[in-house]
Amino acid sequence: MEPALRWCRVPSCQEVVAMEADPHRPDYPPKTPPPPKRPVEPPRPEPDTKPAPHKTALATRRPAVVIRNRRVTNRVFENAPWSPGKAARHVGEQLTAWGYGDRVAVREDRCAKVTKELVRAALGDGGKRVTVHVADQDDTALILVLSHQDGPVTDPDPAFLAKISTLGVLSCGTETERNEPGNRRWALLHLAH
Repeated sequence: MEPALRWCRVPSCQEVVAMEADPHRPDYPPKTPPPPKRPVEPPRPEPDTKPAPHKTALATRRPAVVIRNRRVTNRVFENAPWSPGKAARHVGEQLTAWGYGDRVAVREDRCAKVTKELVRAALGDGGKRVTVHVADQDDTALILVLSHQDGPVTDPDPAFLAKISTLGVLSCGTETERNEPGNRRWALLHLAH
């Protein structure tokens, strides 16, 4: 029996030169690069095995200003000499927009005088700004001024309430809390015809 002839392709001269220059032939199909290694995950924190310390006294915080069931607006003013005047104009404009422009307290600027005194006292606390809240209900207007300060709270001047009460208010008051910065000062005016 005669051996079967096998045909094989003879490489050309150029292919032989290329194979001699690069003895490693590339694999077909080309290999894909391996995926990048994930970074090592840091160890997870272990849960606290210590029991939480027992709190003997609960910290009390005064609630934020909450005025419900009536129209209310507020505005922030910077600590500047012109802030009492701007705040008084804001209160007057707001009460006029609510339909109280013809009332005696608004026409005689009683609201403006009370607002200026409240804002001046709040600016005296030394904070960077004050917030003026205005609310109305049943022909009365509430003017509340909050002083925002970062340092310790100063006690309000005792003569302050006497001065505000001479301006024809129904009620007035101050509130100072030691666990929060700032003071609250407020006055309630009757907006008679």
